Amino acid sequence: MLKQFVTVLSGTLPMMLVVMCLGTMFTVGEGKSKPISAKWRSWGLLVGIVAAVVFATLRATAVITQRTSVNLPALMATVVADIAVIVLLVRAQSITSRWQEHPRHIHVANGVAAVAIALTTFFALPDVILQLTAFVEPGESPFTSEMLLRALGFLLGLASSIILAAIVRTLHVSAVRHFFHIAAVASMVLMFLQHLVALLQVMQGSVLRIRGAAFRMLVWGINHHDVLVQVQMWVFIIPAVASIVAGMRMKVRVSNIAERRRNIAFRRRAISCAIWSVAAMLGVTMALTVGVAQTKKVPVLSEPEAYSLEDGVATIPFSQLEDGHLHRFEYKASDGTVMRFIIIKKNGGAYGVGLDACENCGDAGYYEKDGKIICKKCDVAINLATIGFKGGCNPIPLPYTSDANAITIQTADLDALSAHFI
Repeated sequence: MLKQFVTVLSGTLPMMLVVMCLGTMFTVGEGKSKPISAKWRSWGLLVGIVAAVVFATLRATAVITQRTSVNLPALMATVVADIAVIVLLVRAQSITSRWQEHPRHIHVANGVAAVAIALTTFFALPDVILQLTAFVEPGESPFTSEMLLRALGFLLGLASSIILAAIVRTLHVSAVRHFFHIAAVASMVLMFLQHLVALLQVMQGSVLRIRGAAFRMLVWGINHHDVLVQVQMWVFIIPAVASIVAGMRMKVRVSNIAERRRNIAFRRRAISCAIWSVAAMLGVTMALTVGVAQTKKVPVLSEPEAYSLEDGVATIPFSQLEDGHLHRFEYKASDGTVMRFIIIKKNGGAYGVGLDACENCGDAGYYEKDGKIICKKCDVAINLATIGFKGGCNPIPLPYTSDANAITIQTADLDALSAHFI
Protein backbone atom coordinates (compact mmCIF):
# COMPACT_ATOMS: atom_id res chain seq x y z
CA MET A 1 0.00 0.00 0.00
CA LEU A 2 2.70 2.49 1.01
CA LYS A 3 4.72 1.78 -2.13
CA GLN A 4 1.73 2.48 -4.39
CA PHE A 5 0.87 5.61 -2.40
CA VAL A 6 4.28 7.29 -2.60
CA THR A 7 4.81 6.24 -6.23
CA VAL A 8 1.49 7.70 -7.36
CA LEU A 9 1.92 10.83 -5.22
CA SER A 10 5.41 11.49 -6.59
CA GLY A 11 4.24 10.87 -10.16
CA THR A 12 1.04 12.93 -10.15
CA LEU A 13 1.65 15.83 -7.73
CA PRO A 14 3.96 17.82 -10.08
CA MET A 15 1.40 17.45 -12.86
CA MET A 16 -1.44 18.57 -10.58
CA LEU A 17 0.57 21.62 -9.49
CA VAL A 18 1.11 22.57 -13.14
CA VAL A 19 -2.60 22.23 -13.89
CA MET A 20 -3.43 24.26 -10.78
CA CYS A 21 -0.93 27.04 -11.49
CA LEU A 22 -1.88 27.50 -15.13
CA GLY A 23 -5.57 27.27 -14.37
CA THR A 24 -5.28 29.87 -11.62
CA MET A 25 -3.03 32.35 -13.39
CA PHE A 26 -4.87 32.34 -16.75
CA THR A 27 -8.47 32.21 -15.50
CA VAL A 28 -10.36 35.39 -16.34
CA GLY A 29 -14.02 36.37 -16.46
CA GLU A 30 -17.02 34.56 -15.05
CA GLY A 31 -19.89 32.69 -16.63
CA LYS A 32 -20.61 33.82 -20.19
CA SER A 33 -17.95 36.51 -19.97
CA LYS A 34 -15.16 33.92 -20.02
CA PRO A 35 -13.08 33.79 -23.23
CA ILE A 36 -13.78 30.95 -25.65
CA SER A 37 -10.30 29.56 -24.94
CA ALA A 38 -11.05 29.03 -21.22
CA LYS A 39 -11.91 25.36 -21.82
CA TRP A 40 -8.77 24.61 -23.79
CA ARG A 41 -6.80 23.76 -20.65
CA SER A 42 -9.41 21.18 -19.63
CA TRP A 43 -9.28 19.68 -23.10
CA GLY A 44 -5.50 19.55 -22.86
CA LEU A 45 -5.77 17.61 -19.58
CA LEU A 46 -8.29 15.19 -21.11
CA VAL A 47 -6.16 14.62 -24.22
CA GLY A 48 -3.09 14.00 -22.05
CA ILE A 49 -4.93 11.46 -19.90
CA VAL A 50 -6.29 9.54 -22.91
CA ALA A 51 -2.89 9.50 -24.62
CA ALA A 52 -1.21 8.32 -21.40
CA VAL A 53 -3.73 5.48 -20.98
CA VAL A 54 -3.18 4.35 -24.57
CA PHE A 55 0.61 4.50 -24.21
CA ALA A 56 0.55 2.63 -20.90
CA THR A 57 -1.69 -0.05 -22.41
CA LEU A 58 0.63 -0.51 -25.39
CA ARG A 59 3.59 -0.84 -23.02
CA ALA A 60 1.80 -3.29 -20.74
CA THR A 61 0.84 -5.50 -23.69
CA ALA A 62 4.40 -5.30 -25.12
CA VAL A 63 3.17 -3.68 -28.35
CA ILE A 64 5.71 -0.94 -27.58
CA THR A 65 8.90 -2.41 -26.16
CA GLN A 66 11.17 0.62 -26.65
CA ARG A 67 9.46 3.54 -24.95
CA THR A 68 12.39 5.83 -25.81
CA SER A 69 11.06 6.14 -29.36
CA VAL A 70 7.96 7.82 -27.93
CA ASN A 71 9.41 9.55 -24.87
CA LEU A 72 12.23 11.32 -26.72
CA PRO A 73 10.09 13.44 -29.10
CA ALA A 74 7.43 13.89 -26.40
CA LEU A 75 9.98 15.21 -23.89
CA MET A 76 11.56 17.51 -26.47
CA ALA A 77 8.13 19.02 -27.15
CA THR A 78 7.41 19.20 -23.41
CA VAL A 79 10.61 21.13 -22.65
CA VAL A 80 9.81 23.64 -25.42
CA ALA A 81 6.25 24.00 -24.11
CA ASP A 82 7.56 24.52 -20.56
CA ILE A 83 9.78 27.40 -21.70
CA ALA A 84 6.87 29.01 -23.55
CA VAL A 85 4.62 28.65 -20.50
CA ILE A 86 7.23 30.17 -18.18
CA VAL A 87 7.50 33.21 -20.45
CA LEU A 88 3.73 33.58 -20.51
CA LEU A 89 3.48 33.11 -16.73
CA VAL A 90 5.96 35.91 -16.18
CA ARG A 91 3.62 38.15 -18.21
CA ALA A 92 0.42 36.66 -16.74
CA GLN A 93 -0.71 39.84 -14.99
CA SER A 94 -0.44 41.98 -18.10
CA ILE A 95 -2.16 39.28 -20.18
CA THR A 96 -5.12 38.89 -17.83
CA SER A 97 -5.56 42.44 -16.48
CA ARG A 98 -7.06 43.84 -19.71
CA TRP A 99 -7.71 40.67 -21.62
CA GLN A 100 -10.93 41.99 -23.23
CA GLU A 101 -8.91 44.68 -25.00
CA HIS A 102 -6.46 42.08 -26.34
CA PRO A 103 -8.34 38.74 -26.36
CA ARG A 104 -5.78 37.22 -28.71
CA HIS A 105 -3.19 37.28 -25.90
CA ILE A 106 -5.34 35.21 -23.53
CA HIS A 107 -6.16 32.78 -26.35
CA VAL A 108 -2.45 32.26 -27.00
CA ALA A 109 -1.79 31.80 -23.28
CA ASN A 110 -4.58 29.25 -22.90
CA GLY A 111 -3.50 27.43 -26.07
CA VAL A 112 0.11 27.10 -24.93
CA ALA A 113 -1.05 26.13 -21.43
CA ALA A 114 -3.29 23.43 -22.91
CA VAL A 115 -0.40 21.97 -24.89
CA ALA A 116 1.90 22.06 -21.83
CA ILE A 117 -0.73 20.37 -19.65
CA ALA A 118 -1.35 17.66 -22.27
CA LEU A 119 2.36 16.90 -22.68
CA THR A 120 3.06 17.00 -18.94
CA THR A 121 0.16 14.63 -18.30
CA PHE A 122 1.22 12.30 -21.09
CA PHE A 123 4.73 12.03 -19.67
CA ALA A 124 3.70 11.71 -16.01
CA LEU A 125 0.82 9.24 -16.08
CA PRO A 126 1.99 6.07 -17.93
CA ASP A 127 4.31 4.90 -15.13
CA VAL A 128 1.56 5.68 -12.62
CA ILE A 129 -1.03 3.75 -14.64
CA LEU A 130 1.32 0.77 -14.90
CA GLN A 131 1.19 0.52 -11.11
CA LEU A 132 -2.22 -1.06 -11.70
CA THR A 133 -0.49 -4.16 -13.08
CA ALA A 134 1.22 -4.70 -9.71
CA PHE A 135 -2.04 -5.03 -7.76
CA VAL A 136 -2.08 -8.82 -8.12
CA GLU A 137 1.09 -10.88 -7.78
CA PRO A 138 1.59 -13.85 -10.15
CA GLY A 139 -0.26 -16.88 -8.85
CA GLU A 140 -2.19 -14.79 -6.33
CA SER A 141 -5.99 -14.53 -6.21
CA PRO A 142 -7.24 -11.10 -7.34
CA PHE A 143 -9.56 -10.96 -4.32
CA THR A 144 -7.14 -10.64 -1.42
CA SER A 145 -6.53 -8.08 1.32
CA GLU A 146 -3.10 -7.34 -0.20
CA MET A 147 -4.68 -6.45 -3.54
CA LEU A 148 -7.21 -4.19 -1.84
CA LEU A 149 -4.46 -2.44 0.12
CA ARG A 150 -2.45 -1.83 -3.07
CA ALA A 151 -5.55 -0.42 -4.77
CA LEU A 152 -6.25 1.75 -1.73
CA GLY A 153 -2.67 3.06 -1.80
CA PHE A 154 -3.05 3.93 -5.48
CA LEU A 155 -6.33 5.77 -4.95
CA LEU A 156 -5.03 7.60 -1.86
CA GLY A 157 -1.95 8.76 -3.76
CA LEU A 158 -4.06 10.11 -6.61
CA ALA A 159 -6.60 11.73 -4.29
CA SER A 160 -3.82 13.27 -2.18
CA SER A 161 -2.26 14.93 -5.24
CA ILE A 162 -5.58 16.49 -6.21
CA ILE A 163 -6.37 17.62 -2.66
CA LEU A 164 -2.88 19.03 -2.03
CA ALA A 165 -3.00 21.08 -5.24
CA ALA A 166 -6.49 22.32 -4.30
CA ILE A 167 -5.28 23.35 -0.83
CA VAL A 168 -2.37 25.33 -2.25
CA ARG A 169 -4.71 26.99 -4.75
CA THR A 170 -6.61 28.66 -1.89
CA LEU A 171 -3.55 30.86 -1.31
CA HIS A 172 -4.34 32.67 -4.55
CA VAL A 173 -7.36 34.24 -2.85
CA SER A 174 -5.90 34.93 0.58
CA ALA A 175 -2.37 36.08 -0.32
CA VAL A 176 -1.23 39.09 -2.27
CA ARG A 177 -1.52 38.00 -5.92
CA HIS A 178 2.07 39.07 -6.64
CA PHE A 179 3.47 36.47 -4.23
CA PHE A 180 1.36 33.65 -5.61
CA HIS A 181 2.53 34.71 -9.07
CA ILE A 182 6.18 34.33 -8.02
CA ALA A 183 5.50 30.87 -6.58
CA ALA A 184 3.66 29.75 -9.73
CA VAL A 185 6.58 30.79 -11.94
CA ALA A 186 9.07 29.07 -9.61
CA SER A 187 6.96 25.88 -9.59
CA MET A 188 6.87 25.84 -13.38
CA VAL A 189 10.64 26.35 -13.57
CA LEU A 190 11.10 23.30 -11.32
CA MET A 191 8.75 21.32 -13.57
CA PHE A 192 10.89 22.37 -16.52
CA LEU A 193 14.01 21.13 -14.72
CA GLN A 194 12.38 17.74 -14.07
CA HIS A 195 11.46 17.41 -17.75
CA LEU A 196 14.93 18.54 -18.81
CA VAL A 197 16.58 15.93 -16.56
CA ALA A 198 14.31 13.24 -18.02
CA LEU A 199 15.12 14.37 -21.57
CA LEU A 200 18.88 14.39 -20.99
CA GLN A 201 18.63 10.97 -19.37
CA VAL A 202 16.94 9.58 -22.49
CA MET A 203 19.45 11.30 -24.79
CA GLN A 204 22.54 10.34 -22.78
CA GLY A 205 24.61 7.72 -24.53
CA SER A 206 22.56 7.67 -27.73
CA VAL A 207 22.09 11.21 -29.02
CA LEU A 208 24.72 12.97 -26.90
CA ARG A 209 27.34 12.28 -24.25
CA ILE A 210 27.44 14.34 -21.06
CA ARG A 211 30.63 14.30 -19.00
CA GLY A 212 32.23 15.95 -16.00
CA ALA A 213 30.28 18.30 -13.77
CA ALA A 214 27.28 18.30 -16.12
CA PHE A 215 27.03 14.52 -15.88
CA ARG A 216 27.24 14.63 -12.08
CA MET A 217 24.45 17.21 -12.01
CA LEU A 218 22.37 15.00 -14.30
CA VAL A 219 22.89 11.98 -12.04
CA TRP A 220 21.91 14.07 -9.01
CA GLY A 221 18.72 15.17 -10.75
CA ILE A 222 17.84 11.59 -11.70
CA ASN A 223 18.46 10.28 -8.19
CA HIS A 224 16.69 13.15 -6.44
CA HIS A 225 13.43 13.42 -8.35
CA ASP A 226 11.47 13.35 -5.09
CA VAL A 227 13.52 16.27 -3.77
CA LEU A 228 12.56 18.36 -6.80
CA VAL A 229 8.91 17.46 -6.23
CA GLN A 230 9.16 18.58 -2.60
CA VAL A 231 10.80 21.88 -3.58
CA GLN A 232 8.11 22.39 -6.22
CA MET A 233 5.58 22.16 -3.41
CA TRP A 234 7.57 24.21 -0.90
CA VAL A 235 7.87 27.27 -3.17
CA PHE A 236 4.29 28.00 -2.15
CA ILE A 237 5.58 28.86 1.31
CA ILE A 238 6.03 32.35 -0.22
CA PRO A 239 2.28 33.04 -0.65
CA ALA A 240 1.58 31.11 2.58
CA VAL A 241 3.68 33.57 4.59
CA ALA A 242 2.19 36.46 2.62
CA SER A 243 -1.29 35.15 3.44
CA ILE A 244 -0.55 35.12 7.18
CA VAL A 245 0.90 38.63 7.02
CA ALA A 246 -2.10 39.90 5.05
CA GLY A 247 -4.46 38.35 7.57
CA MET A 248 -2.65 39.78 10.57
CA ARG A 249 -2.53 43.24 9.03
CA MET A 250 -6.25 43.28 8.35
CA LYS A 251 -7.90 45.77 10.68
CA VAL A 252 -10.65 44.24 12.77
CA ARG A 253 -11.26 47.18 15.07
CA VAL A 254 -13.35 49.38 12.81
CA SER A 255 -16.58 51.15 13.54
CA ASN A 256 -18.48 49.74 10.55
CA ILE A 257 -19.92 46.39 11.68
CA ALA A 258 -20.22 44.95 8.15
CA GLU A 259 -16.64 45.89 7.34
CA ARG A 260 -15.45 44.44 10.65
CA ARG A 261 -17.13 41.11 9.87
CA ARG A 262 -15.57 41.04 6.41
CA ASN A 263 -12.13 41.77 7.83
CA ILE A 264 -12.45 39.14 10.55
CA ALA A 265 -13.62 36.57 7.99
CA PHE A 266 -10.69 37.43 5.71
CA ARG A 267 -8.19 37.14 8.57
CA ARG A 268 -9.51 33.72 9.54
CA ARG A 269 -9.54 32.53 5.93
CA ALA A 270 -6.04 33.84 5.22
CA ILE A 271 -4.49 32.21 8.29
CA SER A 272 -6.45 29.00 7.78
CA CYS A 273 -5.36 28.71 4.12
CA ALA A 274 -1.74 29.27 5.10
CA ILE A 275 -1.82 26.72 7.92
CA TRP A 276 -3.45 24.07 5.73
CA SER A 277 -0.96 24.76 2.93
CA VAL A 278 2.03 24.42 5.25
CA ALA A 279 0.52 21.20 6.63
CA ALA A 280 0.20 19.94 3.05
CA MET A 281 3.85 20.78 2.36
CA LEU A 282 4.94 18.95 5.51
CA GLY A 283 2.79 15.98 4.52
CA VAL A 284 4.42 15.78 1.09
CA THR A 285 7.86 15.98 2.68
CA MET A 286 7.05 13.19 5.12
CA ALA A 287 5.59 10.98 2.41
CA LEU A 288 8.50 11.46 0.00
CA THR A 289 11.22 11.06 2.63
CA VAL A 290 10.11 8.75 5.43
CA GLY A 291 7.57 6.95 3.23
CA VAL A 292 9.99 6.38 0.35
CA ALA A 293 12.70 5.27 2.78
CA GLN A 294 10.34 2.66 4.19
CA THR A 295 9.53 1.29 0.74
CA LYS A 296 13.23 1.07 -0.13
CA LYS A 297 14.25 -0.53 3.13
CA VAL A 298 16.20 -3.68 2.30
CA PRO A 299 15.09 -6.68 4.40
CA VAL A 300 17.89 -8.22 6.44
CA LEU A 301 18.25 -11.99 6.26
CA SER A 302 18.13 -13.79 9.58
CA GLU A 303 21.36 -15.17 10.98
CA PRO A 304 22.22 -18.81 10.09
CA GLU A 305 21.34 -21.33 12.76
CA ALA A 306 23.58 -24.03 14.22
CA TYR A 307 23.30 -27.66 13.14
CA SER A 308 25.25 -30.90 13.33
CA LEU A 309 27.79 -31.60 10.58
CA GLU A 310 29.62 -34.91 10.79
CA ASP A 311 31.08 -37.41 8.28
CA GLY A 312 29.68 -35.56 5.28
CA VAL A 313 26.15 -35.38 6.66
CA ALA A 314 24.27 -32.31 7.88
CA THR A 315 21.63 -33.14 10.49
CA ILE A 316 18.83 -30.79 11.57
CA PRO A 317 16.48 -32.16 14.26
CA PHE A 318 12.73 -31.76 13.83
CA SER A 319 12.55 -30.08 17.22
CA GLN A 320 14.42 -27.13 15.69
CA LEU A 321 11.86 -26.80 12.89
CA GLU A 322 8.53 -27.40 14.64
CA ASP A 323 7.58 -23.70 14.89
CA GLY A 324 6.71 -23.54 11.18
CA HIS A 325 8.96 -20.51 10.56
CA LEU A 326 11.79 -20.13 8.05
CA HIS A 327 15.10 -21.54 9.24
CA ARG A 328 18.35 -20.61 7.52
CA PHE A 329 21.61 -22.57 7.64
CA GLU A 330 25.10 -21.93 6.28
CA TYR A 331 27.60 -24.36 4.78
CA LYS A 332 31.08 -23.92 3.34
CA ALA A 333 31.43 -26.07 0.22
CA SER A 334 34.51 -28.05 -0.69
CA ASP A 335 35.51 -25.38 -3.22
CA GLY A 336 35.39 -22.70 -0.49
CA THR A 337 32.02 -21.21 -1.48
CA VAL A 338 29.85 -20.13 1.44
CA MET A 339 26.35 -21.44 0.79
CA ARG A 340 22.98 -21.09 2.51
CA PHE A 341 20.04 -23.43 2.58
CA ILE A 342 16.59 -23.09 4.13
CA ILE A 343 14.06 -25.43 5.70
CA ILE A 344 10.47 -24.73 6.67
CA LYS A 345 7.72 -26.95 7.99
CA LYS A 346 4.77 -26.71 5.62
CA ASN A 347 1.08 -27.26 6.23
CA GLY A 348 0.29 -30.93 6.69
CA GLY A 349 3.62 -31.73 8.31
CA ALA A 350 5.76 -31.88 5.14
CA TYR A 351 9.04 -29.97 4.95
CA GLY A 352 10.29 -27.60 2.27
CA VAL A 353 14.03 -27.89 1.81
CA GLY A 354 16.04 -25.87 -0.70
CA LEU A 355 18.90 -23.50 -1.31
CA ASP A 356 18.57 -19.92 -0.15
CA ALA A 357 18.72 -19.01 -3.83
CA CYS A 358 16.65 -19.42 -7.00
CA GLU A 359 17.22 -19.73 -10.73
CA ASN A 360 15.77 -16.30 -11.46
CA CYS A 361 17.21 -14.05 -8.73
CA GLY A 362 20.42 -15.85 -7.78
CA ASP A 363 21.57 -15.95 -4.17
CA ALA A 364 19.60 -12.89 -2.95
CA GLY A 365 17.84 -15.15 -0.46
CA TYR A 366 14.42 -15.30 1.16
CA TYR A 367 12.94 -13.76 4.27
CA GLU A 368 9.76 -14.28 6.25
CA LYS A 369 7.18 -11.53 6.66
CA ASP A 370 3.64 -11.84 7.98
CA GLY A 371 3.75 -15.61 7.59
CA LYS A 372 4.90 -15.43 3.96
CA ILE A 373 8.23 -16.41 2.43
CA ILE A 374 9.38 -13.59 0.15
CA CYS A 375 12.23 -13.34 -2.35
CA LYS A 376 14.49 -10.50 -1.23
CA LYS A 377 15.34 -9.36 -4.76
CA CYS A 378 12.01 -9.38 -6.60
CA ASP A 379 9.68 -9.11 -3.58
CA VAL A 380 7.56 -12.03 -4.79
CA ALA A 381 5.75 -14.07 -2.15
CA ILE A 382 6.46 -17.79 -2.59
CA ASN A 383 3.62 -20.29 -2.34
CA LEU A 384 4.57 -22.30 0.74
CA ALA A 385 3.33 -25.55 -0.80
CA THR A 386 5.75 -25.22 -3.75
CA ILE A 387 8.93 -24.83 -1.69
CA GLY A 388 11.01 -27.86 -2.52
CA PHE A 389 9.86 -27.97 -6.14
CA LYS A 390 11.46 -26.46 -9.23
CA GLY A 391 10.11 -23.48 -11.11
CA GLY A 392 9.65 -19.73 -10.98
CA CYS A 393 11.16 -17.98 -8.02
CA ASN A 394 11.02 -21.09 -5.83
CA PRO A 395 14.13 -22.01 -3.83
CA ILE A 396 16.32 -24.46 -5.77
CA PRO A 397 15.37 -27.91 -4.43
CA LEU A 398 17.92 -29.71 -2.29
CA PRO A 399 17.94 -33.53 -1.89
CA TYR A 400 17.38 -34.70 1.68
CA THR A 401 16.21 -37.64 3.72
CA SER A 402 14.34 -37.80 6.98
CA ASP A 403 13.81 -40.29 9.78
CA ALA A 404 11.80 -40.15 12.96
CA ASN A 405 13.89 -37.40 14.52
CA ALA A 406 15.70 -35.28 11.94
CA ILE A 407 16.32 -34.16 8.38
CA THR A 408 19.68 -35.17 6.93
CA ILE A 409 21.43 -33.64 3.93
CA GLN A 410 24.51 -35.04 2.22
CA THR A 411 27.25 -32.43 1.93
CA ALA A 412 28.08 -33.89 -1.49
CA ASP A 413 24.67 -32.67 -2.67
CA LEU A 414 25.42 -29.21 -1.30
CA ASP A 415 28.88 -29.18 -2.94
CA ALA A 416 27.26 -29.99 -6.29
CA LEU A 417 25.09 -26.85 -6.06
CA SER A 418 27.75 -24.36 -4.94
CA ALA A 419 27.75 -22.62 -8.35
CA HIS A 420 24.46 -20.93 -7.40
CA PHE A 421 26.33 -18.78 -4.86
CA ILE A 422 28.90 -16.16 -5.74
